[in-house]
Amino acid sequence: MTGMRLTAALAFALAMTAGAQAAEAPAGAASCSGCHAANSRVDTPVPPLAGRPAADIATAMAEYKSGARKGTIMDRIAKGFSDVETQAIAAWYAQQK
Repeated sequence: MTGMRLTAALAFALAMTAGAQAAEAPAGAASCSGCHAANSRVDTPVPPLAGRPAADIATAMAEYKSGARKGTIMDRIAKGFSDVETQAIAAWYAQQK
């Protein structure tokens, strides 16, 4: 009986952990991975987004969208997202570790 309880508790804990990490990416987030590395430890000229503060990502996108920040392609990409979409993408990337 104790073994069954331990197994059930372990299964519940694993399910809760998987659910917290498996949040589905919002529409548009997958397009970022073409240039931005998925791993925050990778050293590239294009900064990784995973784990960055959502406010930093959203601010950068707004600046690209308005033209305040220059980019080779980000200005055009940013214009394709609404403010709501940008906020959702930024929040999702901030949660990724």
